[in-house]
Amino acid sequence: MSYKRDSRSTFHLSKLQKTKRHKKSVLKSSCRAFSCGLGTDTFEYTLKTIKKAIVKKYDCFFCVSAYNIFNKTEMEAIDMRETRTLEFKETITNTFLKTVSAFSNYDGGTILFGVDDDGNIKGLPDVKQACLDIENKINDSITPQPDYTLEVQNNDQTIKLTVKSGLQKPYLYKSKAYKRNDTATIEVDTLEFSRLVLDGKNIRFEELPCKDQELSFEILHRKLKETVRIENFDKDTLKTLNLYDDVNGFNNAAGLLADKNHFPGIDIVKFGENISIIQKRSTFENISVLEVYEKAIEVFRDYYQYEVIQGADRKKMEKIPEAAFREAIANALIYRVWDVDSQIRVSMFDDRIEIVSPGGLPSGITEEEYLSGKLSVLRNRNLANVFYRLGFVEIFGTGITRIKQLYAEALIKPDFEVSENAIKIVLPIFEKNADLTKDEIIIYKLLSKTMLKPISEVAPYVPFGKSKTTKLLKEMCQKGVTTVEGKGKGTKYIIR
Repeated sequence: MSYKRDSRSTFHLSKLQKTKRHKKSVLKSSCRAFSCGLGTDTFEYTLKTIKKAIVKKYDCFFCVSAYNIFNKTEMEAIDMRETRTLEFKETITNTFLKTVSAFSNYDGGTILFGVDDDGNIKGLPDVKQACLDIENKINDSITPQPDYTLEVQNNDQTIKLTVKSGLQKPYLYKSKAYKRNDTATIEVDTLEFSRLVLDGKNIRFEELPCKDQELSFEILHRKLKETVRIENFDKDTLKTLNLYDDVNGFNNAAGLLADKNHFPGIDIVKFGENISIIQKRSTFENISVLEVYEKAIEVFRDYYQYEVIQGADRKKMEKIPEAAFREAIANALIYRVWDVDSQIRVSMFDDRIEIVSPGGLPSGITEEEYLSGKLSVLRNRNLANVFYRLGFVEIFGTGITRIKQLYAEALIKPDFEVSENAIKIVLPIFEKNADLTKDEIIIYKLLSKTMLKPISEVAPYVPFGKSKTTKLLKEMCQKGVTTVEGKGKGTKYIIR
């Protein structure tokens, strides 16, 4: 049994959460794999697979859910480490208050007192007094009052402080707001502070008055006329679209859709065989995002679509599904942050396209929720509404899911990377699975269409031996998937 205390200063009892034995066994098995003498590459591949399995099943990161992996009987921690939402404090000092500010300002988190930096339980001499000290420090030092709970754990040795994401942002400690940067707590900059202020008032950047009030909307009018059959376009139309009000005039969403504006756009670069060779560069900025969207599609068609003559007919072929590129560009425009002077970067290669948009995920949605399409939190809801009405997007929050569906039969799937300050989507060349086995697909992903590779550049990165790799490459040649050139040590492989 353990004491529990919330921010309303009420003590009550709660059962200590039991450790799940199968989680512990999975973690131990990864350690045994290393001790059995696996090679570095094989071990890393095995560990990556184990990590993905744990993330998928438990919806948490590998070895980070520290408060439920304590061994209840032996009173020891297994592979505990600090993360962006978990911090250890061996003793109680005022430094933890910065982290309380950070957790309250963003996605919440947990602080474990009585645990050292390496995750070892050291214990606190008087946990009840410690609870009072923690509570008094928070109540006296953080404004406004954060939402938190205190819980005594591990036979009165440690304290778990759980801080929830607050609604009255920014939460200040000594008149400063903080955020987490990986496992560190740092002060936010001026731009981030202004975002917290707006978030606390439930105001988005796109809803602020636009600094340009002399705006025209010929492109928007034309698109609405073509798509929604709107003939009369006036300020009432703009009010309906939440782009204008009589008090503040045009907002930033209106500025983004205006024919001319001061906002950044998209920077497109077509590379040759490597990033040192730039074949073409196009930058579209200071114009309507609707025009930016259309121009990006035009560049895409120049490089990733072609025609095949079949008798008297011409058939359009796509190296990459246009629908997938459309979704990726629309996604970038809708979800990006617009208060920074940074372009959406589109890098075009012979075998893929990379789209990087400024700004990570908006608050209130996890990476798993974003990638699965389970939840949609729109950073620019008014802009998204216009894109939806014009048919640029189908249903809010389904862009990533639709891209995945378009590649359902593809040999290589799209890749999605989410970081604190950017979202990256990689669209590979579409090729159907040519009846390849799982092991052959692993090898296929390591080969290139433009560069010959010897087995020495493939074998170290697969989870099986060199002899099996050689055998699989020969079988792939027989299937017509790859081509072999050279003999003996000079043998090299390339995708056909």
